[in-house]
Amino acid sequence: MRAAHITEAGGEFEVVDVDVPEPAADEVRVEVEACGICHSDAYVVEGEWPGLEYPQVPGHEVAGRVDAVGEDVDEWTEGDRVGVGWHGGHCFTCEPCRRGDFINCENASVTGISYDGGYAEYMTAPHEALAAIPDDLDAVDAAPLLCAGITTFNALRNSDARPGDLVAVQGVGGLGHLGIQYAHAAGFETVAVSRGTEKKDLALELGADHYVDSEATDPAEELQRLGGAKVILGTAPNADAVSSVVGGLGTDGELVAVGIPSEPIDVSIQSLVMGRKGVSGWPSGHARDSQDTLAFSALRDVTPEIETYPLEDVQEAYDRMIDGDARFRVVLEP
Repeated sequence: MRAAHITEAGGEFEVVDVDVPEPAADEVRVEVEACGICHSDAYVVEGEWPGLEYPQVPGHEVAGRVDAVGEDVDEWTEGDRVGVGWHGGHCFTCEPCRRGDFINCENASVTGISYDGGYAEYMTAPHEALAAIPDDLDAVDAAPLLCAGITTFNALRNSDARPGDLVAVQGVGGLGHLGIQYAHAAGFETVAVSRGTEKKDLALELGADHYVDSEATDPAEELQRLGGAKVILGTAPNADAVSSVVGGLGTDGELVAVGIPSEPIDVSIQSLVMGRKGVSGWPSGHARDSQDTLAFSALRDVTPEIETYPLEDVQEAYDRMIDGDARFRVVLEP
């Protein structure tokens, strides 16, 4: 099979011919139909993940079909449409796992880091890492939902926001353009916050009820004018942009960060105390969460804005993502 791997930290991708992997007893082999390129794949490219071994095939937004199953696997059969996301398996025995908190497994695997990922024609994954993909969801659309989708969907559905509440999505990018769609589909009064007016029309088309240009107005003041946000979903990894919206929280409001700025954010503790407000973060989720995300997306016609590339053009595709030129998710089709 063909696979795109990195042989050293800071290196470029090489598309090579390698043996098709055989699944272990508790694994499933997936024939990859599409794999999204995520900013977190930079952990592999730049060697920023502790204990990483090379060569390594990245990719944790994998959509495809079951090609073979290990002898101990009975919940998946050949031909099943499946996806594999960031959470690449768990141990079942640590304290978080015993409580069913698999995303916080102390021995969790990460797809494309702990083992080879989806920048290839085939890959293997632990059986518990797979999510079923609905038949009416295209593989290229499903792939980004296994990271960007689950992250925004899961954060919103686990927040305290209820239908009719004011929910703001900070950033209209790879995460934010999906967050807007999920917020709208969940019945929230949805506010999109972004710099300039370039993305205004798109945000409104995706379901935003209001658009706030953070260059032209103070976004916190605008959110307060609308009544104060119950939840602000922080998707753009910019510390100043995140800090600028915290003041827009209403009483008992919460900023839920899913984008990770490289620098600390500036938050007034007094404003949090006075309004019983909070700032928190949310990781993606485990395979069942991915499956819920995919099912909801198919039900409510939530799809990502994507650019597709063949595996041979992986370096160009990755560079376009890392440089911020993609609109909004990049997907490989091996």
